[in-house]
Amino acid sequence: MSIEVKVPVLPESVSDAVIATWHKKAGDAVKRDENLVDLETDKVVLEVPSTVDGVLKEIKFQAGDTVTSQQVIAIIEAGAVAESAAEAPKAEAKAEAPKAAAAAAAAPAAAKADTSDLSPAGRRVATQEGIDPKTVEATGRGGRVTKEDLVNHLNKAGVQAASGARPEQRVAMTRIRTRIAERLMQSKNSIAMLTSFNEVNLGAVMQMRKAMGESFEKTHGIKLGFMSFFAKAAANALQRYPIINASVDGSDIIYHGFADISVAVSTDKGLVTPVLRNVESMSFADIESGIANYAKKARDGKLGLEDLQGGTFTITNGGTFGSLMSTPIVNPPQSAILGMHAIKERPIAENGQVVIAPMMYIALSYDHRIIDGKDAVLFLVDIKNQLENPHRMLLGL
Repeated sequence: MSIEVKVPVLPESVSDAVIATWHKKAGDAVKRDENLVDLETDKVVLEVPSTVDGVLKEIKFQAGDTVTSQQVIAIIEAGAVAESAAEAPKAEAKAEAPKAAAAAAAAPAAAKADTSDLSPAGRRVATQEGIDPKTVEATGRGGRVTKEDLVNHLNKAGVQAASGARPEQRVAMTRIRTRIAERLMQSKNSIAMLTSFNEVNLGAVMQMRKAMGESFEKTHGIKLGFMSFFAKAAANALQRYPIINASVDGSDIIYHGFADISVAVSTDKGLVTPVLRNVESMSFADIESGIANYAKKARDGKLGLEDLQGGTFTITNGGTFGSLMSTPIVNPPQSAILGMHAIKERPIAENGQVVIAPMMYIALSYDHRIIDGKDAVLFLVDIKNQLENPHRMLLGL
């Protein structure tokens, strides 16, 4: 019985998909729930599994082809068994043997370079390196090619090959990368974007992680990281400065009474922003578990469209790659994004004394059409105060 393999139903926001990779070829045996092909949309990579055991009879579209929702892309013969692959190479080898023999008989013997006029050492170099002495500039007595001439010829050829190597490769953008580019340009062209900076002393946070990290992990089964502190601080600050959590819709401003925070995650296909929902009501353990789950799904290519849709505010952490300072770009229709950076020990003034402290620069890029500089600065100061006094978060202050 023939079974059609179809493109999954795509959401309204996704018009089509591109076939990224076939994991099977026509004639291969397939098992139920085994992934057959990866489809790349402008948001995620979708896997299409087999619904039955059988043989992949026909592939209708190749890698790079564009397909639409519910389009048939392959046919599976249910219950069929693939032909034994063990006999194919033997039969092919038997068929090719006479051809190879005939070709060898018909082909003229390869002309060997004349090395009779070389010294034994020169002859050895020419033979080992496959050099025709006629192509070598001779400097020996009587116009003879010396061993040094052969070695110089080899070195010159190597230098020319290295200096002349200017490889180029043209590769089409992935759908995800193309969509990222479009959204970034949309953000730059449609938002009056401005960035404000501050710095945070993370000494108290690091002390809390050191004192309670082991107990936290034993209790909740997850490590206590920095992101949960920033996410919780941001969610609290968003409640106090709702304009940072708002979005523009035409001539209207939409205020969101919840903090759905998009967390930027880097993958080999580009940056994705899965959403932690209702962070204002999440515990530190809930936040850490949610981030770890999204990170694993991103590495495995398992993020779904539902994981990426929505979001009222974004946090991105360039510090994981060593960035000391940056101006993050707002992710429309959101109006603001918080940028974290690398933690560096720096001398600061504290209570009239110079001390060394673990410092981080933080940045808030925002849509200046609806967010005034005052609100942006106060929002950053709020986050700074919470992180420098983390017990405030635990007390809801």
